[in-house]
Amino acid sequence: MLFGRSRDLVGLDIGDSSIKVVELREIGRGKGWEVRALAHEPLPQEAIVDGTIMDAGLVVDTLRRIWDQERIREKRVATALSGPSVIIRRINVPQMSEQELAEQIRWEAEQYIPFNINEVSLDYYVLEGASLAGDGNMDVILVAARKEKIDDYTSVIGQAGLEPVVVDVASFAALNCFEANYGGDLPDSAALIDIGASVTSISILRGGVSVFWRDISMGGNQYTDTLQRELSLSRDQAEAAKRGEAVEGVSGDQVREILGSVNEELCHEIQRTVDFVKAFAGSESPLEAIFLAGGGARLPGLTETLGERFGARVELIDPFRNVKVPGALADRAEAMGPDAAVAVGLALRKVGDR
Repeated sequence: MLFGRSRDLVGLDIGDSSIKVVELREIGRGKGWEVRALAHEPLPQEAIVDGTIMDAGLVVDTLRRIWDQERIREKRVATALSGPSVIIRRINVPQMSEQELAEQIRWEAEQYIPFNINEVSLDYYVLEGASLAGDGNMDVILVAARKEKIDDYTSVIGQAGLEPVVVDVASFAALNCFEANYGGDLPDSAALIDIGASVTSISILRGGVSVFWRDISMGGNQYTDTLQRELSLSRDQAEAAKRGEAVEGVSGDQVREILGSVNEELCHEIQRTVDFVKAFAGSESPLEAIFLAGGGARLPGLTETLGERFGARVELIDPFRNVKVPGALADRAEAMGPDAAVAVGLALRKVGDR
């Protein structure tokens, strides 16, 4: 969803558990970026549930407060969607002109999108290089998002006095951040895993190029829910235990065992994705590195479990690795850490780019 003239945008990541805002400015052509503003505002559990905005007024008030407190002048934003309302497919079609593809893409989409085609907003991008289907074909990234979900998010943004100029996909925004910071330093086979509150986005890269994307309905909330259920805790107690804080009547061993079981569930879903890509691409290359983003990247024991499961190097990404952070914002940037990945990726967008 792109319109308007080219200029800088504020990255706005509206997640289930928090709102992240990043404003960047380009220092100079080829010289990188500098942070102008950063914000990370928690949301009550009932504000957004599984990607559905339940309390629009609260979200609107939070956005207004962030812009006022941080004195952000720019009102034009790039935001992102994720979860079951967004479908990403890599398809192959016979080689054709751009005009022919534009005329045919809707028919192609109907074969892959499990929604009423009239209820979604479609976009597509032709991948460069050889097609996985062989000569005479080309590979296309097809993206569909429910219009209802787009309207919900752009509505609260508009009510806050902001202008939603770009609506991206969260996994693409995280990749945009990742490539800007790590693009020249990637192994042949890697995965970027963005763990949010209710959705985990998995991107598989081969030779530094993204070849597959998948969202799974699992995230930090599942860890909290499992602790709450298994240990009969309140929501706040379960959140504290998940963060490694002491909770009366609960041992650290109990917490570690429960978190470990959920880590194994997440690893199983990642393994399914990796196995599918191996079959799809006809490659047996193991993952050499796994990069973690999102608020769930710091979940206790996760990096160790992933490393043991896949025999790969596992690290948390630094969204500000190639971004200059003023001293006054250094502590805030460090606290946000990998949770800022989507917002940084959105802040790198400009109107009219692809």
